[in-house]
Amino acid sequence: MQIEKTPIDGVRIVKPDIYRDRRGYFLEAHQCRRYEQMGIDVDFVQDNVSWSVRGALRGLHFQRTRPQAKLVSVLFGEIFDVAVDIRPDSSSFGRWVGARLTAEKGRQMFIAEGFAHGFCVLSLRALVHYKCSDIYVPEDEGGILWSDEDIGIQWPVRNPLVSTKDRSFPRLGQLGAKDLPSVEIPR
Repeated sequence: MQIEKTPIDGVRIVKPDIYRDRRGYFLEAHQCRRYEQMGIDVDFVQDNVSWSVRGALRGLHFQRTRPQAKLVSVLFGEIFDVAVDIRPDSSSFGRWVGARLTAEKGRQMFIAEGFAHGFCVLSLRALVHYKCSDIYVPEDEGGILWSDEDIGIQWPVRNPLVSTKDRSFPRLGQLGAKDLPSVEIPR
């Protein structure tokens, strides 16, 4: 397993070891001790699965008072996965990082607490799995407009399929510190 740093501290790309043969492949999607040894020491308590069609864009979501770290992987298809730093005291506040994740390559994106998360589907269909470090509480959900020009995410889809809820989120600049997750930034 390899861990690749990204330009934003708190987001990493995980490259699990993949064992391929003529039947297909096998990979270990998560093993707590191995991930802990690689610097991802998180107790994941909830797993989510999302099935989406090409052009679907989900996000940008976060939990206000119960921030969630996430480990995102694709079980079928391809997505462009995005994390936006919304930690008010972070030097990279408002910056984003994105990565293409595919079932075939098995790469994962680890996103620490204090980030908004979203993705868009690049393949005909995609089955996305993500582990979360806290339970989802609907009343605690927050969001940022996926097309916020101040963040400037370069989504690789035109005219995405976006839910009414996701289209109605405010821009990051419209949110105050009380609206954002309060997390301790490792130094």
